[in-house]
Amino acid sequence: MRRQFRDTIMDLSTHDAKIIMVLGDVSVYLFNDFKEKYPDRFYNMGICENTLISVAAGLSSQGFFPFVHTITPFITERSFEQIKLDLCYNQFGVNIVSCGASFDYAWDGATHHSYTDLGILRMLPHIEVIQPGSRKEVDILIRSQYNNGKTTYFRLSDHPHDIDVPVEFGKGVVLRDSGSDVTVMTAGPILGNVMKACQDLDVNLVYFHTIKPIDKEIISRFRNSEILVIHDAFGLYEAICEVPNLSVSYHGMPDEFCTWYGTLHDVRKKIGLDTEAIREVVSHKIEKLRKP
Repeated sequence: MRRQFRDTIMDLSTHDAKIIMVLGDVSVYLFNDFKEKYPDRFYNMGICENTLISVAAGLSSQGFFPFVHTITPFITERSFEQIKLDLCYNQFGVNIVSCGASFDYAWDGATHHSYTDLGILRMLPHIEVIQPGSRKEVDILIRSQYNNGKTTYFRLSDHPHDIDVPVEFGKGVVLRDSGSDVTVMTAGPILGNVMKACQDLDVNLVYFHTIKPIDKEIISRFRNSEILVIHDAFGLYEAICEVPNLSVSYHGMPDEFCTWYGTLHDVRKKIGLDTEAIREVVSHKIEKLRKP
């Protein structure tokens, strides 16, 4: 996804001189071409994430379209107050683009894990929260939102899914509507595991790439079914629950720190978000609901 981010920015920058890159010592070499072509629009500020946000706010106040980019927990959880006050309070149009979603940096331990970012940022007024799941989603959503005058958060992962889905900001996608009494809702890269787990199960399947604003219309369409939210972060479940009179349950993050090390796939298996575990959870939901 980061390469797509770079490719999209390089293309947009050829006809939009207001795009400015503000990096936190991450993906610097990836943007070498941008730096060489537009040296006056490239700033590597180093490891000072709060400053990145404040600098971007100042650039936005002068009519530029800044992109702030570094690792997820540092630019969201650590910089939450700056995002709240410098960006959202002032309604500045800044694009926050993170990398290292959830457990992409599993081997670096809890300091580099990030699963609360979507949940905390969606609570702020005047912000858009986007979790692309594929390169196509990254490209389309950046192009449609980067210059709209709003604070927009793009959560990138190094482990995208490879499923081709329709992409329109703020719109969920019905991948399957079988008329089932069980609806699985998910978001982002974990769709790959969810699709595989549910491929021959009798469930409806709904996918989101926009967490805020959440597509309440598409959620309401399945209000008469049992909704099971499967997600590798907080935020999607809470957004879905904004629609009243639903029967919703959640399978995803445990209420504990992940204190082990390994790969993304190791962590997913440990917390029950691998294909086999997801299939078992969904099957149990179906059996429980339909048990005489």
